[in-house]
Amino acid sequence: MEPLTLRVGNQWGFNMAISRVLIALLASLASIASAAQDAYPSKPIRLVVPYPPGGVADAVARMIQPAWSTVLSQPIVVDNRGGAGSNIGLDAVAKSPADGYTIGLFDTALAINPSLYPSMPYEPQRDLSPISLVARGPLVLVVNPTFPAKTVAELIASAKAKPGSIAYASAGNGTVVHLAAEMLKTSAGIDMIHVPYKGAGAAVTDVIGGQVPVLFAVPGTALPHIRSGKLRALAVTGDSRFKALPEIPTLGEAGVQGVGGTIFVGFVVPSKTPRAIVTRLRDTLAKVVSTPEVTEKLNDFGLSVVAADPDQSTRMLADEIGMWGKVVKSSGAKVE
Repeated sequence: MEPLTLRVGNQWGFNMAISRVLIALLASLASIASAAQDAYPSKPIRLVVPYPPGGVADAVARMIQPAWSTVLSQPIVVDNRGGAGSNIGLDAVAKSPADGYTIGLFDTALAINPSLYPSMPYEPQRDLSPISLVARGPLVLVVNPTFPAKTVAELIASAKAKPGSIAYASAGNGTVVHLAAEMLKTSAGIDMIHVPYKGAGAAVTDVIGGQVPVLFAVPGTALPHIRSGKLRALAVTGDSRFKALPEIPTLGEAGVQGVGGTIFVGFVVPSKTPRAIVTRLRDTLAKVVSTPEVTEKLNDFGLSVVAADPDQSTRMLADEIGMWGKVVKSSGAKVE
């Protein structure tokens, strides 16, 4: 029995030694990881904008980027990767190292695309983690100034009098402005013809030119033309009036319920990014968007600051994915 007792004792001692080594190693690794996160960021950060330069999302990124770079004491380099309704750029973010050095800008398309595209190269709720939703704004229902309808009620009456006789433009199939018009059609019980364009700029140009009379537009695109008289605003989406157009009613006030489409913009990182890094990015971003300079720029673009934390942003995105999924299904919207 003596040899057996000695052998067991040695084995126990050996296991204890190994355990102490492993504990020390894990503690060391944790200390290294903590130090790395405390030092974050120590090199330039890439900000992927999943659209070409010049659009709303790109404009928001460039409003925020200089001040965010200053607060983080590192350059933030904007990388425009457009295509597939933001899927190409955000897929690149989802597949990047989860170290905080690749950030992605997202907008309403992130909530629409999972139900719009037959297959996605990434899964938004699994592969991306929101840093923060930063801004939100309504859509504006506009018409060409020569169009007879001066109110939403008159537009609906005209559409009901001659079903299928009125056309509306959009920035493309499955875009937020397309789906908002589809919600209006369903809620008001009218039929209008969809004329999709390749981008908001072309759609606005043709409505101004009178080729198509009706359009839902994002405020940043529509406001200059509304103020110059080239477009007439009939209503805005959302629960309250738009500060930049206080005289224009909401669709609810105009008698149409159930048109809830709004635009929103925020930032994400790959899903396994350490929480400490996500928190640092969120805290610094909140400081940036709350400054008078950035707030004013966003307001001028028709957006209100919404500094949501990561958990709030995650819940909001889940709600939006569910809501837009129903709209896509009921409208039959498909990508080209």
